[in-house]
Amino acid sequence: MAAFDFAPLTPTVLALGDALRARGWRLAAAESCTGGLIAAACTAMAGSSDWFERGYVTYSNQAKTELLGVPAALLAGHGAVSAEVARAMAAGALQRAPVQLAVAVTGIAGPGGAVPGKPVGTVWLAWATAAGVQAERLQLPGDRASVRGATVAAALSRLLQAATGA
Repeated sequence: MAAFDFAPLTPTVLALGDALRARGWRLAAAESCTGGLIAAACTAMAGSSDWFERGYVTYSNQAKTELLGVPAALLAGHGAVSAEVARAMAAGALQRAPVQLAVAVTGIAGPGGAVPGKPVGTVWLAWATAAGVQAERLQLPGDRASVRGATVAAALSRLLQAATGA
């Protein structure tokens, strides 16, 4: 398996780091389908310890509950790949870490895992600040690597918008 190529994300990560530093903010990432790639993209940059606090890889429902406080009933009622769970993951990361911005992703990267109404490539992305939690559904094309890569790129883009107030 080829290594994930972080090079195309470098300009976004550098801009995100600058924006977070300018505000005195720190970031936490709560990841399911990306398995830590958002955290890896951030920490691939020298100086990221100034603004990146921590990452949670919560691949299982149990991890989402134990590490982020996502209610088991929410997972049972909506499924792990849902706006409700993505929002709860982001809010949990914001609450549990000494940060001002948190991101969460949960999705179906494939090739298996699709269920009715949630085909492969369905990803929920959420980000949280003290002002509230936003969520967005992505429907991404391609294989597992493509879905995961596009999810990381989208998450970093939304984080940059949140950090700059755009």
